[in-house]
Amino acid sequence: MYDIVVVGGGPVGATAARLSAEAGLSTLLIEEHAAAGHPVQCAGLLSSSAFAECEVTDRSVLNTIQGARIVSGKGSELLFDAEKTKAYVVDRAALDCEMVQVAAAAGADIRMKSYADWIKPGLIATRGAGGREEIPHRICIAADGPRSGIARSAGLPRPRYLLSGIQAEIVLDLDPRFVELHPDASPDFFGWVIPISETRARVGLCGLKDVPARFSAFIRNYTPTSVHCVTGAIPLGPPEKTYSDRLMVCGDAAGLPKPTSGGGVYTGIRSARHAVKTAVRAFEVENTSAEALYTYQRLWQADIGRELALGLKLFEMRGRLSSDDIDSAIKALSDPEILKIIVEDGDMDRPGKLIRRLLFKPELLPLFGRLGLMQLLRSIT
Repeated sequence: MYDIVVVGGGPVGATAARLSAEAGLSTLLIEEHAAAGHPVQCAGLLSSSAFAECEVTDRSVLNTIQGARIVSGKGSELLFDAEKTKAYVVDRAALDCEMVQVAAAAGADIRMKSYADWIKPGLIATRGAGGREEIPHRICIAADGPRSGIARSAGLPRPRYLLSGIQAEIVLDLDPRFVELHPDASPDFFGWVIPISETRARVGLCGLKDVPARFSAFIRNYTPTSVHCVTGAIPLGPPEKTYSDRLMVCGDAAGLPKPTSGGGVYTGIRSARHAVKTAVRAFEVENTSAEALYTYQRLWQADIGRELALGLKLFEMRGRLSSDDIDSAIKALSDPEILKIIVEDGDMDRPGKLIRRLLFKPELLPLFGRLGLMQLLRSIT
């Protein structure tokens, strides 16, 4: 019997497996694909904090980012430059592979190309090249992605929203220091251009509907063809319960990506850390029931819950903004003093501080009133 079975070999699952093994727990990591990081289902842009959470070398880093350019459909632009590295563009396959290797080096058993089926608390069945096998365990940590089969089979509620995304890698000449964001490319979220180098970029978008049509229109601004195309999903809005008897659900499987950007590596790894900490404590008191594992939810909520709740409100309000609203916001935020605040307090993983500071700038209150953001202002005071 294993102490911990982790389902999912992405950064979240690999971190949970590594930390469990480092804590002296017998650990098994199950990944359905033959190789970690395949197929790629991520934009591959990690904040500095998210990359630091991975605790890996820089072998997967393709480019570094120091700022962003936000472009409205009407041509207005907002450029901010931190003049230092704020994010990393990574090869996700290489990153995931290294993180799984580190988990194995820490002592975790790794089982690739194996599908995990939830049978009951404390029992997982795998299907793979070796046939079917039932694996008893004390606690399962599910990190099996946006459509988590483990969470669904265990009867846990689903995240509130599920965004679809498409991204293509293309040949494009651009400044490699800046990411481009295009809100009007996808009216309920945004489109992006992420530089891999001076001559290559990842162009994509996410949304709740009409994603293929939106992407086709967006990519025509750059090229009619692509080098490589990937699709994926981003769950937003964690459910009321992310734990059960002998089970904790982490990362995308728990709807923990940031609603402001869709990034899930930072919040997912933070949740994995809290899951392992909770598991260690549960074994110490010899109680792996849902009542004991509630500590996991309490810990991640105290850490990232407030940021996720604020981000979800912004996401829901974003869907109500028109192209004119976006253009007005970009023009208002282009004030040099406001740009200075964005550079000083901007944090891709914890944007709450910046949002609160901007919401209390008197010169921005007329804009927020027009955009209907005063309700948000009242909710965070």
